Amino acid sequence: MHVPAADRHARMTYRRAGRSGLDLPVVSLGLWQNFGDPQAFETQRAVVLEAFDAGVTHLDLANNYGPPPGAAEEVLGRILARDLTHHRDELVITTKAGYRAWEGPYGEFGSRASVLASLDRSLRRIGVDHVDVMYSHRFDPRTPLEETLGALRTAVDSGKALYAGISSYSARRTREAVAVAGDLGLRLVVHQPSYSMLNRWVEQPQQDAGGASLLDVVEEAGLGVVAFSPLAQGMLTGKYLDGVPETSRAARGSSLPRSYLTPEALDHVRALDAVARERGQTLAQLALTWVLRDHRVTSVLIGASSTRQLRDNLGAVAAAPLSDDELARIEAHAVDSGVNLWGPRSSDL
Repeated sequence: MHVPAADRHARMTYRRAGRSGLDLPVVSLGLWQNFGDPQAFETQRAVVLEAFDAGVTHLDLANNYGPPPGAAEEVLGRILARDLTHHRDELVITTKAGYRAWEGPYGEFGSRASVLASLDRSLRRIGVDHVDVMYSHRFDPRTPLEETLGALRTAVDSGKALYAGISSYSARRTREAVAVAGDLGLRLVVHQPSYSMLNRWVEQPQQDAGGASLLDVVEEAGLGVVAFSPLAQGMLTGKYLDGVPETSRAARGSSLPRSYLTPEALDHVRALDAVARERGQTLAQLALTWVLRDHRVTSVLIGASSTRQLRDNLGAVAAAPLSDDELARIEAHAVDSGVNLWGPRSSDL
């Protein structure tokens, strides 16, 4: 049984998610890439427990995280049972339904059958009676929003989820979702979009949303923002400044295609790394500090394959604010690099 650090909450900064009552750490731990096969359980356990000791109370999951799908939730369930049973009420555990998690017509997307079956499966894997936030993982163009969000309302009304959220919805779809949720008596509290210095779609005015950006819409609606992939699938870690390591995502061809690593993109990354070094930060720390500069962002989601990587990312918590001069220098190189993997699947719809 793990004995948590007594000063864990004092080591973290927390922000309120929009106009809700939900507080989140500014840096949260996502269990997307590194919690499943073939990673060693003890390595995964060490990352979660060190994050908890640093005040990271938010652990983010989805029904398809692994591999195989569901493995990340099972791993967290083992860690909770072994080490954190008495600390469940300190944690914000979130999960999602929308991407392919099992075979058949209800193994993905946003039907009522899919969302509610997925939530029950997730609860069994994690070994808890509720999650703190249940998300619609992506907009489903084939299912009415009334059905998808109605399923989230059922989840909240049943006590199986405390809050409801959406992920990767465009500005227009977010505005529609907020309106539909209001008609259903459901309050959406958080949006989880991808956002980084190389992927700034959330800032872009959208004609079909009346010229508003996603960040404008979520502020107007009172939603918090949990930004995922703030390190652009690893491009902003400094890992690729001198080539492609054999063990990297780009080498595996997983969530970072080699085609993203163009000479132009890497020139921008090197310039951003120079800014970070002058600030006494790593590139990853600068990338997190930059996303958190916006008051509308509640938290950034990081992934970590080791405690060393986790500690480096957590260094962003105590970082000095970016100066106007630093922001101007960053602006010249924080350019869209075509790394929004999720756009064609949801946010472009």
